[in-house]
Amino acid sequence: MLETPPGADDNNAAPTKPHQGEGDSNLSPNRKSWEARRGGDNAGGALLDRDAQYFLHQSLSTPCLAAVKKVEGIWIEDIAGNRFMDFHGNNVHHIGYAHPRLIDAIKRQLDDLPFAPRRFTNAPAVDLAEKLASLAPGNLNKVLYATGGSDAVDMALKLARNYTGRHKTISFWGAFHGAGFGGLSVGGESLFRNEIGPLLAGAEHVAPFACYRCAYGHDAPDGIPDLDACKMACAGMLRYVLDKEKDVAAVIAEPVRSVPYIPPPGFWQAVREACDEYGALLIFDEIPSGLGKTGKMFVSEHFGVEPDITVLGKALGGGVLPIAAMIANEKLDNMGDLALGHYTHEKNPVTARAALTTLQIIEDENLVENAAKVGAQALSRMHDMKDRHPLIGHVTGLGLLLGIELVLDRADKTPALDAADRIMYRCLDQGLSFKTTMGNVLTLTPPLTLSIEELDRGLDIIEDAITAEEN
Repeated sequence: MLETPPGADDNNAAPTKPHQGEGDSNLSPNRKSWEARRGGDNAGGALLDRDAQYFLHQSLSTPCLAAVKKVEGIWIEDIAGNRFMDFHGNNVHHIGYAHPRLIDAIKRQLDDLPFAPRRFTNAPAVDLAEKLASLAPGNLNKVLYATGGSDAVDMALKLARNYTGRHKTISFWGAFHGAGFGGLSVGGESLFRNEIGPLLAGAEHVAPFACYRCAYGHDAPDGIPDLDACKMACAGMLRYVLDKEKDVAAVIAEPVRSVPYIPPPGFWQAVREACDEYGALLIFDEIPSGLGKTGKMFVSEHFGVEPDITVLGKALGGGVLPIAAMIANEKLDNMGDLALGHYTHEKNPVTARAALTTLQIIEDENLVENAAKVGAQALSRMHDMKDRHPLIGHVTGLGLLLGIELVLDRADKTPALDAADRIMYRCLDQGLSFKTTMGNVLTLTPPLTLSIEELDRGLDIIEDAITAEEN
């Protein structure tokens, strides 16, 4: 089917089209059509109107998609009683929504100790630090907490600057590392960086690994690189910039991109060696992908590489409370005379209890192993779908971080932007929620609790929507 031209949003009087970035646009013509099909007040229109009246409008979120009444397990239920399997969840719902064990633990902690000023410590905060240190690879055993991933990234940048005595960073275009100025500076999403003025000095960027769409000109039709031909140009560029800049404090990156794209074999070993050679730290941002999403507790475990700092967030609070963590190599503990984090809720016993209980649930219910098993089944079925559907140009994934990339033509890989947007809304009509990335990648990040039956149901909905688009 031919792509439709960009439409225009009546409220904003500006051209709109599916977003080629971190998420799907909330301003597309397909969104307007979907809202019209749902039928005004019966679908929570009054609440949506009030939301749009009082919240500042921003791309990706406001105006909102629907009004939520209930969440449980893999399900979202809106105010009109429509239910959606959530294959997105902002990557917070690893243990499923409203896990009864987590809710009970939070209630008990509220009764026992609801808050502790930051000059004091408390048992849940220390217990959580011990647990994170025991789970993290190698010598990552020094911890600080924050209320969000953006703040954890800022702490990591400050620590790297102080330890190395340098201020420059290298990161990837297209990456997202948070909405604060530190995260925006090292991030590479134009949607978040544009039209706000100068960002942090010294934030250098290179094109990321993306074997299916190699920015360095090496063709990999199925996303499988020919390393003899490309010589891993993506890692070579990082080394090149490290050599030219010479005073880089840190390389910061998602070990598996949220597109999701997987690095070529040996990539992170090459980057680790380059960082060591040039005296730069390696920071892994596992905020969206850590804590079991990829089939291992930490993404770095897939690659046999230990970063100097890892940052976690999103799912750490169990999909209930906001908490993030920075876990650093013990050698970096050298800022005792300075304030590195010092956030008001840095050692909040309630958020710490939520995180500790979440980790215990992940372990007790073998959710990391389930993510690996169900994710392997998902990837196998997605490859079968690709064989049947010319609209699918590429499938990718690790554990339950999965992507189906849609193209108009497999030879030239033209992104099927409008088709992906339409397919997303068809799937919402059938009770499945996910997001698109880069405008044409159906990005699926279901909870670690996902069963084979739920997986099949979700992929059935997607395949039906793709079939309708192709017809």
